[in-house]
Parts: sequence; C-alpha cells; structure tokens
Amino acid sequence: MARHEENNQPPRITNRRALHDYFITHKIECGMVLVGSEVKSLRSGHAQLHEAFARIEDGELILHNCHIDPYEKAASIYNHEPLRDRKLLVHKRELHKIEGETALRGTTLIPLSIYFKEGRAKLELGVARGKQHFDKRASIKKKEQDRELRRHTMTHRH
Repeated sequence: MARHEENNQPPRITNRRALHDYFITHKIECGMVLVGSEVKSLRSGHAQLHEAFARIEDGELILHNCHIDPYEKAASIYNHEPLRDRKLLVHKRELHKIEGETALRGTTLIPLSIYFKEGRAKLELGVARGKQHFDKRASIKKKEQDRELRRHTMTHRH
C-alpha cells in the first residue's frame, strides 16, 4: 500500500529562478488558503512561481503574483482567478521572526516550491537577499567547476 502512495504523489512545483537570483538565508514551510479548483490544478502541476513574492500585510502573510492555472475540467463560473492574492498560514512566532528579518533593506520573501504533504498544499518560502550580477557569475563559475570535477573523477575512477 505504501508503495502505491509513493507513485501517486502530485508534482512538486519549483521556482528554479529563485536560487539563481537570490541568496536564500533560511526556509519556512507555510500552509496555503486555496479553493477547490486551485487544489485540483496544483495536483495536475499547473502553476508558476517565477514572478511570485510574499509580503506581510496587516499581520497576515500574503502571496502575490502566484499563477495557478484555471482547472480545465471545471465550469468557468466555478473556476478561480489565476493571479489572486492568497493567504499563507504560519505560526505567530514565525511571523514575528519573518517580520524582523524582512525589515532589513534588500530582503524579501520568495516562494521556492509548492508541494503536498499529508494531503495538504504547502509552500516553501525562503527569506532571500538579491544577488548582484557579479554574484550570479561567481555562482555559475562554481557550478561549472563542480561539474568538471565530478566529470573528471568519474572518468578516472577505474
């Protein structure tokens, strides 16, 4: 039975640009307030996070610019608005901690991935600081050096 559940996992929607454009200091798992058609669309993997960000407004954590495609099998009157703002659920102590960290200039909250955990949609939120152009070049160079080192050790293993 457990093997069947592992194969039946919905896709994990990731924001691959976030790791390229930002330094992630730490990550927080948040719940999401969604409507039914959004959950069904997420289970089929139809969402984009590349322009999304989160902000604390009136003591609540709100996700902006997260595009969840309308569910194609639902009638248009029962479907959701793709770019609506969504409330994120975190504990009060985590909210205060996040609020203190984002008060610093240049830090922001970037969604890293959406996934399902025990049947509930979760969002992994990263506290991020923007990379400069030279930082991006340095990280690309480091990745290429690591790739070259792995390739070299794999060929000379025998």
